[in-house]
Amino acid sequence: MNFPKFPKLPNIPRLLRLPEQARRGTAADRGKVLVWPPPAGAGVPNPMTVTPPPKDGWTIFRRAAPGLVTGAADVDPSLVISATVVGAVFGYSLLWVVALCVPFLLAVFAVSGRIGSETRRGLVELLRTSYGRSVAIACVAVIVIINMAMLVADLMAVTDALSIVLDQRRIFFVAAVAFAVWYILIFSDYVKITHALAFLSLPLFVYVLAMVLSKPDIDQIVVGTFIPRLHATADYTQAVLALFGSLLTPYVLVWQTSSRRDQRASGQEVHGSEHHTGAFVTTVLCFSIVVVAAAVLHPAMSTRLAGDLTTRQAAEALAPSIGPLGPILFALGIIGAGMVALPILTASLCYGVSEAMGWRYGLSEHPWEAKSFYVLISVCVFCAAALNFVHINPVSALYWSMVLAGVLTVPILGFILVLSNDRRVMRTVNTRWQNFCIGAAAGGLTTVGLLMMWWKLRG
Repeated sequence: MNFPKFPKLPNIPRLLRLPEQARRGTAADRGKVLVWPPPAGAGVPNPMTVTPPPKDGWTIFRRAAPGLVTGAADVDPSLVISATVVGAVFGYSLLWVVALCVPFLLAVFAVSGRIGSETRRGLVELLRTSYGRSVAIACVAVIVIINMAMLVADLMAVTDALSIVLDQRRIFFVAAVAFAVWYILIFSDYVKITHALAFLSLPLFVYVLAMVLSKPDIDQIVVGTFIPRLHATADYTQAVLALFGSLLTPYVLVWQTSSRRDQRASGQEVHGSEHHTGAFVTTVLCFSIVVVAAAVLHPAMSTRLAGDLTTRQAAEALAPSIGPLGPILFALGIIGAGMVALPILTASLCYGVSEAMGWRYGLSEHPWEAKSFYVLISVCVFCAAALNFVHINPVSALYWSMVLAGVLTVPILGFILVLSNDRRVMRTVNTRWQNFCIGAAAGGLTTVGLLMMWWKLRG
Protein backbone atom coordinates (compact mmCIF):
# COMPACT_ATOMS: atom_id res chain seq x y z
CA MET A 1 0.00 0.00 0.00
CA ASN A 2 1.35 3.44 -0.94
CA PHE A 3 0.97 6.02 1.79
CA PRO A 4 0.71 9.69 0.83
CA LYS A 5 3.79 11.79 1.38
CA PHE A 6 3.29 14.69 3.72
CA PRO A 7 5.02 17.99 2.97
CA LYS A 8 8.06 18.91 5.02
CA LEU A 9 7.41 21.21 7.91
CA PRO A 10 9.04 24.65 7.70
CA ASN A 11 12.09 25.35 9.83
CA ILE A 12 11.08 26.38 13.33
CA PRO A 13 13.13 29.18 14.90
CA ARG A 14 15.34 27.87 17.68
CA LEU A 15 13.74 29.95 20.42
CA LEU A 16 10.23 28.76 19.45
CA ARG A 17 10.99 25.04 19.54
CA LEU A 18 9.49 22.82 22.15
CA PRO A 19 11.82 21.77 25.01
CA GLU A 20 12.25 18.30 23.49
CA GLN A 21 13.24 19.81 20.13
CA ALA A 22 15.53 22.46 21.63
CA ARG A 23 17.80 19.99 23.38
CA ARG A 24 21.27 19.76 21.95
CA GLY A 25 22.48 16.45 20.58
CA THR A 26 20.74 13.11 20.22
CA ALA A 27 20.87 9.81 22.05
CA ALA A 28 23.72 8.71 19.77
CA ASP A 29 25.81 11.72 20.87
CA ARG A 30 25.96 10.65 24.51
CA GLY A 31 29.53 10.49 25.73
CA LYS A 32 31.08 12.36 22.78
CA VAL A 33 31.73 15.59 24.66
CA LEU A 34 32.04 14.29 28.22
CA VAL A 35 33.62 10.93 29.02
CA TRP A 36 31.47 9.57 31.80
CA PRO A 37 32.78 7.71 34.83
CA PRO A 38 32.95 3.90 34.58
CA PRO A 39 29.77 1.96 35.33
CA ALA A 40 29.11 0.16 38.61
CA GLY A 41 30.86 -3.00 37.46
CA ALA A 42 34.21 -1.20 37.28
CA GLY A 43 34.35 -0.66 41.04
CA VAL A 44 32.75 2.79 41.02
CA PRO A 45 29.21 3.35 42.37
CA ASN A 46 26.66 3.84 39.62
CA PRO A 47 24.97 7.24 39.99
CA MET A 48 21.71 5.78 38.70
CA THR A 49 21.62 2.97 41.28
CA VAL A 50 18.60 3.14 43.58
CA THR A 51 19.66 2.64 47.19
CA PRO A 52 17.42 0.67 49.54
CA PRO A 53 15.35 2.67 52.02
CA PRO A 54 16.99 3.33 55.42
CA LYS A 55 15.95 1.18 58.36
CA ASP A 56 17.02 3.00 61.53
CA GLY A 57 16.67 6.59 62.71
CA TRP A 58 20.39 7.43 62.63
CA THR A 59 20.70 6.19 59.03
CA ILE A 60 17.70 8.29 58.04
CA PHE A 61 19.22 11.38 59.62
CA ARG A 62 22.66 10.69 58.12
CA ARG A 63 21.19 10.39 54.62
CA ALA A 64 19.03 13.48 55.10
CA ALA A 65 21.95 15.51 56.50
CA PRO A 66 23.14 16.86 53.10
CA GLY A 67 19.58 17.95 52.35
CA LEU A 68 19.31 19.61 55.75
CA VAL A 69 22.60 21.38 55.12
CA THR A 70 21.42 22.52 51.68
CA GLY A 71 18.18 23.85 53.19
CA ALA A 72 19.97 25.47 56.13
CA ALA A 73 22.56 26.98 53.79
CA ASP A 74 19.74 28.50 51.74
CA VAL A 75 18.15 29.80 54.96
CA ASP A 76 21.27 31.79 55.76
CA PRO A 77 21.30 35.09 57.69
CA SER A 78 20.48 36.94 54.46
CA LEU A 79 17.23 35.01 54.08
CA VAL A 80 16.36 35.31 57.79
CA ILE A 81 16.78 39.08 57.74
CA SER A 82 15.18 39.53 54.29
CA ALA A 83 12.12 37.48 55.28
CA THR A 84 11.91 39.47 58.53
CA VAL A 85 12.04 42.77 56.63
CA VAL A 86 9.41 41.59 54.13
CA GLY A 87 7.05 40.44 56.89
CA ALA A 88 7.61 43.59 58.96
CA VAL A 89 7.02 46.03 56.09
CA PHE A 90 4.48 44.19 53.91
CA GLY A 91 2.78 41.87 56.41
CA TYR A 92 1.30 38.67 55.00
CA SER A 93 0.91 40.02 51.45
CA LEU A 94 4.07 38.34 50.08
CA LEU A 95 3.52 34.82 51.40
CA TRP A 96 2.46 33.84 47.86
CA VAL A 97 6.08 34.30 46.74
CA VAL A 98 7.26 31.65 49.22
CA ALA A 99 4.52 29.24 48.09
CA LEU A 100 5.32 29.91 44.42
CA CYS A 101 8.98 29.05 44.98
CA VAL A 102 8.24 25.49 46.21
CA PRO A 103 8.05 23.85 42.74
CA PHE A 104 10.92 26.04 41.56
CA LEU A 105 13.14 24.86 44.41
CA LEU A 106 12.24 21.21 43.87
CA ALA A 107 13.05 21.42 40.17
CA VAL A 108 16.25 23.47 40.49
CA PHE A 109 17.67 21.42 43.38
CA ALA A 110 16.91 18.16 41.57
CA VAL A 111 18.45 19.29 38.25
CA SER A 112 21.58 20.90 39.72
CA GLY A 113 22.18 17.89 41.96
CA ARG A 114 21.73 15.51 39.03
CA ILE A 115 24.28 17.43 36.95
CA GLY A 116 26.98 16.91 39.57
CA SER A 117 25.97 13.33 40.34
CA GLU A 118 25.94 12.12 36.73
CA THR A 119 28.96 13.98 35.40
CA ARG A 120 31.13 14.30 38.53
CA ARG A 121 31.99 17.78 37.32
CA GLY A 122 31.14 21.23 38.63
CA LEU A 123 28.76 23.57 36.80
CA VAL A 124 31.43 26.01 35.62
CA GLU A 125 33.80 23.21 34.59
CA LEU A 126 31.08 21.66 32.43
CA LEU A 127 30.39 25.02 30.81
CA ARG A 128 34.10 25.48 30.08
CA THR A 129 34.60 22.03 28.55
CA SER A 130 31.32 22.03 26.62
CA TYR A 131 30.81 25.64 25.53
CA GLY A 132 34.19 27.34 25.90
CA ARG A 133 36.13 29.39 28.42
CA SER A 134 34.26 32.65 27.66
CA VAL A 135 30.92 31.15 28.75
CA ALA A 136 32.51 29.76 31.90
CA ILE A 137 34.08 33.13 32.74
CA ALA A 138 30.72 34.88 32.25
CA CYS A 139 29.09 32.42 34.64
CA VAL A 140 31.83 32.66 37.26
CA ALA A 141 31.75 36.48 37.12
CA VAL A 142 28.10 36.38 38.23
CA ILE A 143 28.97 33.87 40.97
CA VAL A 144 31.84 36.02 42.29
CA ILE A 145 29.68 39.17 42.48
CA ILE A 146 26.83 37.46 44.32
CA ASN A 147 28.95 35.33 46.63
CA MET A 148 31.24 38.17 47.73
CA ALA A 149 28.25 40.43 48.46
CA MET A 150 26.57 37.69 50.49
CA LEU A 151 29.81 36.65 52.17
CA VAL A 152 30.36 40.18 53.48
CA ALA A 153 26.70 40.57 54.49
CA ASP A 154 26.45 37.18 56.25
CA LEU A 155 29.69 37.84 58.14
CA MET A 156 28.13 41.13 59.31
CA ALA A 157 25.03 39.26 60.48
CA VAL A 158 26.96 36.62 62.44
CA THR A 159 29.12 39.19 64.21
CA ASP A 160 26.06 41.36 64.93
CA ALA A 161 24.34 38.32 66.47
CA LEU A 162 27.41 37.66 68.61
CA SER A 163 27.23 41.26 69.80
CA ILE A 164 23.65 40.62 70.97
CA VAL A 165 24.63 37.48 72.88
CA LEU A 166 27.87 38.81 74.40
CA ASP A 167 26.88 42.49 74.62
CA GLN A 168 30.02 43.73 72.89
CA ARG A 169 30.65 45.69 69.71
CA ARG A 170 30.24 43.70 66.49
CA ILE A 171 33.66 44.64 65.18
CA PHE A 172 35.40 42.68 67.95
CA PHE A 173 34.21 39.35 66.51
CA VAL A 174 35.02 39.79 62.81
CA ALA A 175 38.52 38.29 62.94
CA ALA A 176 37.45 35.33 65.10
CA VAL A 177 34.52 34.35 62.86
CA ALA A 178 36.59 34.75 59.68
CA PHE A 179 39.35 32.58 61.15
CA ALA A 180 36.80 29.89 62.12
CA VAL A 181 35.44 29.77 58.55
CA TRP A 182 38.97 29.61 57.13
CA TYR A 183 39.99 26.83 59.54
CA ILE A 184 36.90 24.74 58.72
CA LEU A 185 37.64 24.90 54.99
CA ILE A 186 41.41 24.41 55.17
CA PHE A 187 42.06 21.90 57.94
CA SER A 188 38.81 20.06 58.70
CA ASP A 189 37.21 16.93 57.26
CA TYR A 190 34.35 17.90 54.95
CA VAL A 191 32.31 14.73 55.69
CA LYS A 192 32.39 15.43 59.42
CA ILE A 193 31.56 19.08 58.78
CA THR A 194 28.45 18.07 56.82
CA HIS A 195 27.04 16.17 59.79
CA ALA A 196 28.02 18.94 62.25
CA LEU A 197 26.42 21.63 60.09
CA ALA A 198 23.15 19.69 60.09
CA PHE A 199 23.06 20.01 63.90
CA LEU A 200 23.99 23.71 63.75
CA SER A 201 20.94 24.34 61.57
CA LEU A 202 18.49 23.05 64.21
CA PRO A 203 18.13 26.37 66.15
CA LEU A 204 16.46 27.84 63.07
CA PHE A 205 13.36 25.74 63.73
CA VAL A 206 12.49 27.99 66.67
CA TYR A 207 10.69 30.10 64.07
CA VAL A 208 8.21 27.29 63.44
CA LEU A 209 7.36 27.24 67.15
CA ALA A 210 7.19 31.03 67.24
CA MET A 211 4.78 31.02 64.28
CA VAL A 212 2.36 28.83 66.24
CA LEU A 213 2.74 30.72 69.54
CA SER A 214 2.40 34.18 68.01
CA LYS A 215 -1.25 33.41 67.10
CA PRO A 216 -1.25 35.02 63.64
CA ASP A 217 -4.41 35.85 61.70
CA ILE A 218 -5.19 32.59 59.85
CA ASP A 219 -7.50 34.30 57.35
CA GLN A 220 -4.79 36.76 56.33
CA ILE A 221 -2.26 33.93 56.01
CA VAL A 222 -4.56 32.01 53.65
CA VAL A 223 -5.28 35.11 51.57
CA GLY A 224 -1.62 36.13 51.44
CA THR A 225 -0.55 32.62 50.41
CA PHE A 226 -3.06 31.91 47.67
CA ILE A 227 -4.30 35.33 46.49
CA PRO A 228 -1.45 37.64 45.44
CA ARG A 229 -2.03 41.31 46.26
CA LEU A 230 0.22 43.22 43.89
CA HIS A 231 1.38 46.80 44.41
CA ALA A 232 2.79 48.96 41.61
CA THR A 233 5.73 50.30 43.60
CA ALA A 234 9.49 49.86 43.43
CA ASP A 235 9.64 48.81 47.10
CA TYR A 236 7.19 45.97 46.48
CA THR A 237 9.14 44.62 43.50
CA GLN A 238 12.37 44.89 45.51
CA ALA A 239 10.77 42.76 48.22
CA VAL A 240 9.67 40.15 45.66
CA LEU A 241 13.21 40.04 44.25
CA ALA A 242 14.69 39.75 47.74
CA LEU A 243 12.49 36.76 48.59
CA PHE A 244 13.16 35.08 45.23
CA GLY A 245 16.87 35.75 45.54
CA SER A 246 17.05 34.44 49.10
CA LEU A 247 15.28 31.19 48.19
CA LEU A 248 16.92 30.59 44.79
CA THR A 249 20.40 31.77 45.75
CA PRO A 250 22.92 30.97 43.00
CA TYR A 251 25.64 29.83 45.39
CA VAL A 252 23.39 26.99 46.63
CA LEU A 253 22.86 25.86 43.02
CA VAL A 254 26.61 25.85 42.38
CA TRP A 255 27.18 24.05 45.68
CA GLN A 256 24.57 21.42 44.80
CA THR A 257 26.50 20.54 41.63
CA SER A 258 30.01 20.72 43.07
CA SER A 259 29.24 18.91 46.33
CA ARG A 260 27.65 16.02 44.39
CA ARG A 261 30.84 15.88 42.37
CA ASP A 262 32.86 15.57 45.59
CA GLN A 263 30.48 12.93 46.98
CA ARG A 264 30.82 10.81 43.85
CA ALA A 265 34.59 11.25 43.72
CA SER A 266 34.91 9.98 47.30
CA GLY A 267 32.57 7.02 46.68
CA GLN A 268 29.68 8.30 48.82
CA GLU A 269 26.08 7.46 48.04
CA VAL A 270 23.85 10.14 46.55
CA HIS A 271 20.15 9.94 47.33
CA GLY A 272 17.48 11.55 45.20
CA SER A 273 15.41 12.53 48.26
CA GLU A 274 18.02 15.05 49.44
CA HIS A 275 16.69 17.87 47.25
CA HIS A 276 13.18 17.30 48.66
CA THR A 277 14.57 17.71 52.19
CA GLY A 278 16.44 20.88 51.23
CA ALA A 279 13.41 22.45 49.56
CA PHE A 280 11.16 21.51 52.50
CA VAL A 281 13.50 23.00 55.12
CA THR A 282 13.99 26.19 53.10
CA THR A 283 10.33 26.96 52.42
CA VAL A 284 9.00 26.01 55.86
CA LEU A 285 11.52 28.21 57.66
CA CYS A 286 11.11 31.13 55.26
CA PHE A 287 7.31 30.95 55.56
CA SER A 288 7.55 30.85 59.36
CA ILE A 289 9.88 33.85 59.50
CA VAL A 290 7.59 35.99 57.32
CA VAL A 291 4.53 35.06 59.42
CA VAL A 292 6.26 35.82 62.73
CA ALA A 293 7.55 39.18 61.48
CA ALA A 294 4.12 40.07 60.05
CA ALA A 295 2.35 39.20 63.31
CA VAL A 296 4.79 40.98 65.65
CA LEU A 297 6.66 43.72 63.75
CA HIS A 298 4.26 44.77 60.97
CA PRO A 299 2.01 47.05 63.09
CA ALA A 300 5.00 49.27 63.94
CA MET A 301 7.00 48.86 60.70
CA SER A 302 4.31 49.08 58.00
CA THR A 303 5.20 52.66 57.09
CA ARG A 304 8.99 52.30 57.31
CA LEU A 305 11.65 51.15 54.85
CA ALA A 306 13.87 48.07 54.91
CA GLY A 307 16.96 50.05 55.86
CA ASP A 308 15.28 51.35 59.03
CA LEU A 309 15.21 47.91 60.66
CA THR A 310 18.10 46.87 62.90
CA THR A 311 19.25 43.40 63.91
CA ARG A 312 18.12 43.98 67.49
CA GLN A 313 14.64 45.00 66.31
CA ALA A 314 14.48 41.84 64.18
CA ALA A 315 15.46 39.82 67.26
CA GLU A 316 12.53 41.30 69.17
CA ALA A 317 10.13 39.54 66.78
CA LEU A 318 10.56 36.34 68.82
CA ALA A 319 10.08 37.98 72.23
CA PRO A 320 6.23 38.01 72.37
CA SER A 321 5.89 34.31 71.55
CA ILE A 322 9.07 32.78 72.99
CA GLY A 323 9.61 35.18 75.90
CA PRO A 324 12.79 36.90 77.12
CA LEU A 325 14.89 34.16 75.51
CA GLY A 326 13.50 35.05 72.08
CA PRO A 327 16.22 37.56 71.09
CA ILE A 328 18.94 35.18 72.33
CA LEU A 329 17.46 32.30 70.33
CA PHE A 330 17.26 34.59 67.30
CA ALA A 331 20.93 35.47 67.69
CA LEU A 332 21.91 31.82 68.13
CA GLY A 333 19.89 30.93 65.04
CA ILE A 334 21.68 33.62 63.02
CA ILE A 335 25.05 32.37 64.29
CA GLY A 336 24.18 28.77 63.42
CA ALA A 337 22.81 29.67 60.00
CA GLY A 338 25.83 31.84 59.29
CA MET A 339 28.32 29.16 60.26
CA VAL A 340 26.48 26.81 57.87
CA ALA A 341 26.36 29.30 55.01
CA LEU A 342 29.72 31.07 55.24
CA PRO A 343 31.89 28.00 54.43
CA ILE A 344 29.54 27.02 51.60
CA LEU A 345 29.51 30.57 50.22
CA THR A 346 33.31 30.68 50.22
CA ALA A 347 33.76 27.18 48.82
CA SER A 348 31.20 27.60 46.02
CA LEU A 349 32.88 30.84 44.91
CA CYS A 350 36.28 29.11 44.86
CA TYR A 351 34.81 26.08 43.08
CA GLY A 352 33.53 28.32 40.30
CA VAL A 353 36.78 30.24 39.83
CA SER A 354 38.89 27.05 39.93
CA GLU A 355 36.65 25.32 37.40
CA ALA A 356 36.83 28.30 35.04
CA MET A 357 40.63 28.44 35.31
CA GLY A 358 41.13 24.68 35.06
CA TRP A 359 42.77 24.38 38.50
CA ARG A 360 42.67 21.29 40.65
CA TYR A 361 40.02 21.88 43.30
CA GLY A 362 37.75 20.30 45.87
CA LEU A 363 37.43 20.15 49.67
CA SER A 364 38.32 16.47 49.44
CA GLU A 365 41.71 17.40 47.93
CA HIS A 366 44.80 17.88 50.10
CA PRO A 367 45.79 21.57 50.38
CA TRP A 368 49.25 20.88 48.92
CA GLU A 369 47.68 19.17 45.89
CA ALA A 370 45.26 22.04 45.15
CA LYS A 371 47.29 25.07 46.20
CA SER A 372 45.55 27.65 44.02
CA PHE A 373 42.13 26.54 45.26
CA TYR A 374 43.06 26.83 48.92
CA VAL A 375 44.95 30.11 48.44
CA LEU A 376 41.81 31.52 46.83
CA ILE A 377 39.79 30.45 49.89
CA SER A 378 42.19 32.38 52.12
CA VAL A 379 42.00 35.49 49.91
CA CYS A 380 38.17 35.47 49.86
CA VAL A 381 37.89 35.12 53.64
CA PHE A 382 40.45 37.90 54.20
CA CYS A 383 38.66 40.28 51.78
CA ALA A 384 35.27 39.62 53.39
CA ALA A 385 36.71 40.29 56.83
CA ALA A 386 38.38 43.51 55.67
CA LEU A 387 35.15 44.82 54.11
CA ASN A 388 33.35 44.20 57.41
CA PHE A 389 35.20 47.14 58.92
CA VAL A 390 33.21 49.49 56.64
CA HIS A 391 30.33 51.04 58.60
CA ILE A 392 27.15 49.73 56.96
CA ASN A 393 23.84 48.76 58.55
CA PRO A 394 23.95 44.90 58.51
CA VAL A 395 20.21 44.68 57.78
CA SER A 396 20.56 46.93 54.71
CA ALA A 397 23.59 44.96 53.50
CA LEU A 398 21.78 41.64 53.88
CA TYR A 399 18.56 42.85 52.26
CA TRP A 400 20.22 44.46 49.23
CA SER A 401 22.50 41.46 48.73
CA MET A 402 19.32 39.39 48.30
CA VAL A 403 17.88 41.90 45.80
CA LEU A 404 21.13 41.60 43.83
CA ALA A 405 20.95 37.80 44.06
CA GLY A 406 17.40 37.87 42.69
CA VAL A 407 18.55 39.81 39.63
CA LEU A 408 21.68 37.73 38.95
CA THR A 409 20.02 34.36 39.52
CA VAL A 410 18.54 34.59 36.01
CA PRO A 411 21.76 33.84 34.04
CA ILE A 412 22.65 30.99 36.45
CA LEU A 413 19.25 29.40 35.82
CA GLY A 414 19.81 29.82 32.09
CA PHE A 415 23.17 28.04 32.26
CA ILE A 416 21.66 25.19 34.28
CA LEU A 417 18.73 24.83 31.88
CA VAL A 418 20.94 24.64 28.77
CA LEU A 419 23.48 22.28 30.33
CA SER A 420 20.99 19.86 31.87
CA ASN A 421 19.28 19.37 28.48
CA ASP A 422 22.49 18.72 26.54
CA ARG A 423 22.50 15.02 25.66
CA ARG A 424 26.21 15.21 24.82
CA VAL A 425 26.95 15.87 28.49
CA MET A 426 24.11 14.33 30.51
CA ARG A 427 22.99 10.74 30.80
CA THR A 428 19.42 11.93 31.35
CA VAL A 429 17.72 15.20 30.42
CA ASN A 430 15.08 17.24 32.21
CA THR A 431 11.42 16.42 32.26
CA ARG A 432 9.01 18.92 30.72
CA TRP A 433 7.89 19.91 34.21
CA GLN A 434 11.47 20.68 35.28
CA ASN A 435 12.04 22.74 32.16
CA PHE A 436 8.81 24.64 32.77
CA CYS A 437 9.64 25.39 36.42
CA ILE A 438 13.18 26.59 35.74
CA GLY A 439 12.06 28.64 32.74
CA ALA A 440 9.17 30.14 34.71
CA ALA A 441 11.51 31.08 37.58
CA ALA A 442 13.92 32.80 35.20
CA GLY A 443 11.09 34.56 33.35
CA GLY A 444 9.44 35.71 36.58
CA LEU A 445 12.68 37.11 37.98
CA THR A 446 13.39 38.93 34.71
CA THR A 447 9.92 40.47 34.67
CA VAL A 448 10.10 41.63 38.29
CA GLY A 449 13.60 43.05 37.75
CA LEU A 450 12.47 45.05 34.71
CA LEU A 451 9.44 46.36 36.60
CA MET A 452 11.66 47.45 39.48
CA MET A 453 13.96 49.33 37.10
CA TRP A 454 10.96 50.95 35.40
CA TRP A 455 9.44 52.23 38.65
CA LYS A 456 12.87 53.34 39.89
CA LEU A 457 13.39 55.40 36.72
CA ARG A 458 9.91 56.87 36.93
CA GLY A 459 10.44 57.74 40.60
